[in-house]
Amino acid sequence: MPDFRLEVFSAVARRLSFTKAAAELFITQPAVTKHIHELEEQYKAKLFERNGNKIQLTEAGRVLLGFAEELFSVYRNIDFEMNALQHRLGGALHLGASTTVAQYVIPAVLAGFHARYSDVKLSLVSGNTGQVEQALLNKEIELGLVEGRSKNPSIRYTEFIKDEIVLVSNSLHAKPGGEQIGLLELKEIPLLLREPGSGTLEVIEHALKQHRLGLSDLRVDMHLGSTESIKSYLMHSPCMAFLSIHSVLPELRSGAFTVTDIKGMQIERSFYFIHLQGKPEGLAERFMRYARLYNFK
Repeated sequence: MPDFRLEVFSAVARRLSFTKAAAELFITQPAVTKHIHELEEQYKAKLFERNGNKIQLTEAGRVLLGFAEELFSVYRNIDFEMNALQHRLGGALHLGASTTVAQYVIPAVLAGFHARYSDVKLSLVSGNTGQVEQALLNKEIELGLVEGRSKNPSIRYTEFIKDEIVLVSNSLHAKPGGEQIGLLELKEIPLLLREPGSGTLEVIEHALKQHRLGLSDLRVDMHLGSTESIKSYLMHSPCMAFLSIHSVLPELRSGAFTVTDIKGMQIERSFYFIHLQGKPEGLAERFMRYARLYNFK
């Protein structure tokens, strides 16, 4: 195991807070201060600049953090390879996922992976795609699953599964027989959309542009901040909404929701694995392999 003082240092460096690091590691704040002081004494260098209640890494702190993260990666790979020799999988894997993936796609995969590799300690944080990418760059996670892709050269994107964004409604208010509608009809339908900044909304905007339409051309009744709030609203409203097919599978199977096709328009995207450039660590690679083979039907 790596020096616990380095784990404390890493937590403070990521959080830029002694208090938050103490809470994360379940130790006292004076203990955090003691460990940091010991490291500063050992390396004869200040690791943090203190300015009132705020702290930031010094140049020495940034150098030490880089080596500490490399060391943590080595130890994770040691755990993986040594466990593999015993034909078992162990260690810890820190994952991040964007909101739709975290809520509707990955939980079943996590449950299956945990049942198969019970010695692996899994953790998952969620946020928007940008937040997950930043967590990866900060080395807070080893693997992410996101709805879109940026052009960050430090990140490698590997396609996971396809997603389709569909127009859904409460079945009581669906078009007769689930028939198609045209783009002109779409402009007259009261719609619920995700909030500005949502990855799903960006995909919808891009698809509309292909047909020379903008959000301003639609009859938007309301923007809501989550898929679940949109689904709940639809249960009591004649509105329609664009949602990921993965997020409405239970409602479609039960008959509560109906999909209405839009003639000449299909909105597709991919979900991606993300990891730092280079070969992913052993556990991350094994999880990617397992998730790709998972049956999502």
